[in-house]
Amino acid sequence: MATTERVLPISALDRFNARAQPRPRIAVHKFSSCDGCQLAFLNAGEALLQLAQRVDLVHFAEAGPVDPEAPVDLAFVEGSISTPEEAERIRRVRANSRYLVSIGACATSGGLQALRNFNADGAVGWTEAIYAQPEFIQSLGSATPVAEHVKVDLELWGCPVNARQVFQALRQLLFGVAPVVDKDKLCVECKRQQHVCVLVAKGEPCMGPVTHTGCGALCPAFGRDCYACFGPAENPNTAALACRFEGLGLVPEAVARRFHFINSHAPSFRAEWLKWQEPE
Repeated sequence: MATTERVLPISALDRFNARAQPRPRIAVHKFSSCDGCQLAFLNAGEALLQLAQRVDLVHFAEAGPVDPEAPVDLAFVEGSISTPEEAERIRRVRANSRYLVSIGACATSGGLQALRNFNADGAVGWTEAIYAQPEFIQSLGSATPVAEHVKVDLELWGCPVNARQVFQALRQLLFGVAPVVDKDKLCVECKRQQHVCVLVAKGEPCMGPVTHTGCGALCPAFGRDCYACFGPAENPNTAALACRFEGLGLVPEAVARRFHFINSHAPSFRAEWLKWQEPE
């Protein structure tokens, strides 16, 4: 039977498939932080080397390449916005990026730096108490998450994030797939791993019932209570958990302190802290 299908020579197909393809361009930017979330990339080891063969890492100061103003397909941002220079720089990062992903507690909720937001004197009071010449310290009045300054396409919580989170999101975004983030609470992860519940069995003030999973239930695996480094879970019942802590014998100040730590600027944790900080 005659056919009209055109068959290309094998050599021509090989040349077509071997043609140069533009590689995705990736950047990793640092703002106010401890660099721990950038280590999620470096700790990936062989996976990072494989990634470098498939994308162009155009800016990642901790790993080598430095080009902060380069246009990229995907920008990862670590750290809170704490200085006037950072407030301006994050807008340029956003303008140069197709997708922007904030990684870690500092970038998603302000991190430990955000504790200064509750100081009556703001950043000035802290710098005057710590530095001999505070006039050289340029700080905003508050330390805030990236999403309060520019549009963020995806937030990855954690202190720090882990390599699995980062590489999963990177792969999904580069393939044009909407990233899927596990929304379970830490308690679900504990049950999956068959850890003994430290809240029920040991009476420890565990934050697991209101905390986003992602760490692999690391602390409960060692019999330690969770302190919410992966931030508030979806629809957290912080009021019920705070009452449970009081039932365990914690005084109001101690209950408040459980919500006033790494993710103190997260709205649900901040509201519960205020409630117990100033009880009726």
